[in-house]
Amino acid sequence: MSNNEYYVSLDIGSSSVKVVIAELVHDSVNIIGVGNVESEGIRKGSIVDIDETVQSIQKAVDQAERMTGLSIHNVIVGIPANHVALQPCHGVVAVSTEDKEIRDEDIARVLDAAQVMPMSPDRELINIVPRQFIVDGLDEIKDPRGMIGVRLELEGTVVTGSKTMLHNILRCVEKAGLEVADIFLQPLAAGTIALSKDEQDLGTAIIDIGGGSTSIAVFEHGHLIAASTVPAGGEHITKDLSIGLRTTTDDAEKIKRKHGHAFYDYASEDEVFSVPIIGSDQHQQFNQLEISDIIEVRMEEMFELVLNELKRLNIHDLPGGFVLTGGSAAMPGVLELGQAVLQNQVRVAVPDYIGVREPQYTTAVGLIKYAYKHAKLQGQADKQPSAFEEQHEYPQKKPRNTETSTKQQKPKQKNEEGRFKKLFGYFFE
Repeated sequence: MSNNEYYVSLDIGSSSVKVVIAELVHDSVNIIGVGNVESEGIRKGSIVDIDETVQSIQKAVDQAERMTGLSIHNVIVGIPANHVALQPCHGVVAVSTEDKEIRDEDIARVLDAAQVMPMSPDRELINIVPRQFIVDGLDEIKDPRGMIGVRLELEGTVVTGSKTMLHNILRCVEKAGLEVADIFLQPLAAGTIALSKDEQDLGTAIIDIGGGSTSIAVFEHGHLIAASTVPAGGEHITKDLSIGLRTTTDDAEKIKRKHGHAFYDYASEDEVFSVPIIGSDQHQQFNQLEISDIIEVRMEEMFELVLNELKRLNIHDLPGGFVLTGGSAAMPGVLELGQAVLQNQVRVAVPDYIGVREPQYTTAVGLIKYAYKHAKLQGQADKQPSAFEEQHEYPQKKPRNTETSTKQQKPKQKNEEGRFKKLFGYFFE
């Protein structure tokens, strides 16, 4: 294998499961493999059927592996915003080296110190997101390594999740024959790639319109300050179309993707198409304007739910506006409708990488960028476990079962293995 770094992200969504393989060369990302399959066993961002979810993950992984000829072992997993809570945290340590230069070990120790806080027994720590480091009273430091000091402090945000939700996700990944390299909050990862530095500083909300739910993440002063979800997404539009056009869900989904328009004023009467009627061999004619009437009502309701949720979170002013992403954000008219309902500047975020230039890939690519940034801060960017092994002489698939796959793994990072084993230990002692 070359000296380049490789990362594989796994985005488990209600409508699709996405796997993205990226090669990092001199801090730049090259996407070399993508897997995207329709998801089964997931509703409103939560796993409702373990076996179906495992099959979806395996299919997405197989797609990405066939594209690259590589066998994936470790994945970076995204955790949805539902059942997630954010809490402020603070850690203090004394710099341990004789010359008082702050090194990677000191960063790791202060991160561990920040984790020592009371937590409900039904919750599990997902991440600590540093806001700033403080060295001997000097604050607003992003990376203190190399500095000289006696006292190192960390102010940050602890991300905790429902233990049941985390258990189900990690269990699915394990049963798919994979190991978790790390887990990150999806909206946090999406913000890394979707927002500019100014947008993160000013105050901006990312609206990720998924299949079963819509995630909201608010960034201010460069940090995530709130994350939540509303129970409406692209699948609800599909269901409305299915009822309104009296057709199957599959046909309604195809019509939505091919002819859907979210803004009634801009929809076309001339775009006419045939819709099969459910339970018969007959077809009916509709135009884009007629289905836009159905889609606009549901999309408008979604944006209203987002505004209500922001009010509940006590967020009233967003100078940076709104950034839309997720699969449904690609539909024509969503941007115009968003501007009309949200009464603010709105844009659609699309990853600028070949092969993933669609809003639905924002989170998957963001997970890779965020994982690399996180590893650099902890001094582990060039010590990450290999995500996969090249298959030169034997390109045939290895059996994907937990027992054999685990044996093929390379050693994990020092803290990661213990961390995930500890989490599983709560359930499988």
